[in-house]
Amino acid sequence: MLGGMRDVQTTFCRICEASCGLRVTLDEDRRRVVELRPDRDNPSSRGYACIKGVRFRDVHNSPDRLRHPIKRTETGWRRISWEQALSEIGARARAIRRAHGGDALGMYIGNPAAFSLPHSLAIYGFMRGLGSRSMYGSGSQDCNNKFLVARRMYGASMLQPIPDIARTGCLICLGTNPAVSHASFVHLPRPVAQLKALARRGGALWQINPRRTETAQVVGEHVFIRPGTDVFLLLAFLAELEREGGVARQRVARYMRGWEEVAALVRPWTPARAEAVTGVAAATTRAMVRDYLRASRDGRGAALYCSTGVNQSGQGTLAFWLLNVINAVSGNLDRAGGLVVPRGLLDLPRQLRRIGVDVRRDRSRIGGFEAIMDTFPAGVLADEIETPGPGQLRGMFVSAGNPLLSCADEPRLRAALSRLELLVSVDMFRNETGNLAHYVLPATSFLERPDIPLSSHGFSPELFVQLTDAVAEVDGEQRDEWWIYNALARACGVRMFNSRLIGAGLGLAGRLRGGADPWPSLKTVVEGLVLSSARVTPGQLRRRPHGMMLPFKPDRERLLGRRLMTRSRRVELAPADFVARARAALEPAYARELEALARPGTLRLISRRSRHGHNSWMHNVESMVAAPRDTNRVDMHPEDARAAGLRDGALARVARVSDAGELEGERIELPVRVTEELMPGTVSIAHGWGHQRADGLAIARETSGVNVNRVAPSGPRSLEPLSGMTRLCAIPVRVWPAASDRAS
Repeated sequence: MLGGMRDVQTTFCRICEASCGLRVTLDEDRRRVVELRPDRDNPSSRGYACIKGVRFRDVHNSPDRLRHPIKRTETGWRRISWEQALSEIGARARAIRRAHGGDALGMYIGNPAAFSLPHSLAIYGFMRGLGSRSMYGSGSQDCNNKFLVARRMYGASMLQPIPDIARTGCLICLGTNPAVSHASFVHLPRPVAQLKALARRGGALWQINPRRTETAQVVGEHVFIRPGTDVFLLLAFLAELEREGGVARQRVARYMRGWEEVAALVRPWTPARAEAVTGVAAATTRAMVRDYLRASRDGRGAALYCSTGVNQSGQGTLAFWLLNVINAVSGNLDRAGGLVVPRGLLDLPRQLRRIGVDVRRDRSRIGGFEAIMDTFPAGVLADEIETPGPGQLRGMFVSAGNPLLSCADEPRLRAALSRLELLVSVDMFRNETGNLAHYVLPATSFLERPDIPLSSHGFSPELFVQLTDAVAEVDGEQRDEWWIYNALARACGVRMFNSRLIGAGLGLAGRLRGGADPWPSLKTVVEGLVLSSARVTPGQLRRRPHGMMLPFKPDRERLLGRRLMTRSRRVELAPADFVARARAALEPAYARELEALARPGTLRLISRRSRHGHNSWMHNVESMVAAPRDTNRVDMHPEDARAAGLRDGALARVARVSDAGELEGERIELPVRVTEELMPGTVSIAHGWGHQRADGLAIARETSGVNVNRVAPSGPRSLEPLSGMTRLCAIPVRVWPAASDRAS
């Protein structure tokens, strides 16, 4: 750098599917980020980035970041070398594996791994090398229902239909808030601008949510719905769609199977019957169906979409299944303006199957839950550690995750993790989970590694492609996860993927690259992924540092008749286990909803993200948690606050309520915020808080927020039986003044 000039680089954000373009200003030694700002020349995000993306500067620069491997000792944390860390971890892991088998070593995969394909591949390769099936992921907190439905209906978890928002004439959204969290499983930079554009061109936009979200406050028609009842609204929507002649029968007959079985199931569910438990007026349901059918018939296309508010509500799999059936039988699946299944730069579903990812159908030792994306539910993690027998977990690796705050029942999980013979955290920080670890290994930030936004390519009709090198230099001994898991595999005496062929290929790539390390660098892996696409080359992308758009080509992206991966090569509308569950569970669930409505004092708790937080890892940035944002609150409707004897700012106590109406589980205390944004009968608390024990996070530990997931139940009986999803929304609770000894 001449004359002390600062370096400015282009890259993209990697904390959600939007992959917004960023311009990075670095100091003279290219280690410290002076400024992160949106990239106006990025052809996808066009100068937009949310506050979480630009504040990643403070995450990257944080003095709390781990810069060297550390080991927990009787006298505290001690810095050690990579050589010592790998040697000791490898010795402990080998001993556990020899004595108890590979399944005694587990892995928890955190959310950031979803936005780095090499990171995910390294984890899968390492665990297969160990001969372990014991993988658990954050997907069982927020999205495994979507993976399971896609597997059953389309043949692969990653075949995910996404709304073509740029062209649709009607978009109906359930349980989502794009203005704050963009949209899960959708590449949606500039979310509010894109939704406003839909409205300006005359499209209908409906937002169905127990809370009038930040998105609903600025665009679209908002409809309140009682938490946990989305499945009944979707039953009524599908039944009304059929009654209005909205089924594209020729298309269904050609490309799909099982419609008559589904139709018979849904016909008894009228909009009026659904209204009794959802609170959505029958006339409103019919109006939404009319808008949906109008756009379906006039050539613009229509789409139903749902996100975490539905996924986490206890009926997420059945709800998402019905939503997909609606989009399919109405003729909107595989249609511009409706739902499309983009191929992406790589055909990930087929590529993953070729290397043996997302092929397992085995079941968990505890609860018998099917492996989804080769992972078991994190909601049985404590049980798997506590329950003796073959396969009992005795060692764990946690990759870019913090299960203590993101999973249910923190006290029980804390006790279970503390019993492990080996706990290794791979992270940028020593978080709450890392505090319990025996070793914490320092990972790079996304600014310190090369990448392409492969993880979001299957979620965008117009394909955005950008190749970024590492734009910042590491300021210690941090390593990317690809390097870490290859090194751990060697330390444990195993081959990545347990494959001589893959090992030989990786070794050859490493030798061709040159250098002392026998494995290819992350840069080599990323460039190899680009080349394997046969659509662009690394050279082409480097000549376009802001990225490039590859246009939507309907023929190339076609799913029906071409890319379905079911055995029948048709869309399976009536998977046997879904139909059986619906027949067995829906009527009893409806009856319980009616009983709950008649029970005074019981509210429904929903969790949410906030604009200044991202799961559990943005609270160590001072500007994000400056007062009054230094805590989360229990939001209540004025009617509910008055009934509970609470006012704005008062301290409230919250506890879960059993089906019998009894208090159970943990009680949490936090201040009240009275707001009319909520439907009466609903309370809302932002998740990801509760850092008071995190002495490795100097700023976060000074906040006073509470972990809302402490009130959520864990264990096999509490999980959604099809997908193993933890119920983190629509939890029955009671709220009362903290000064009182008991709930009223």
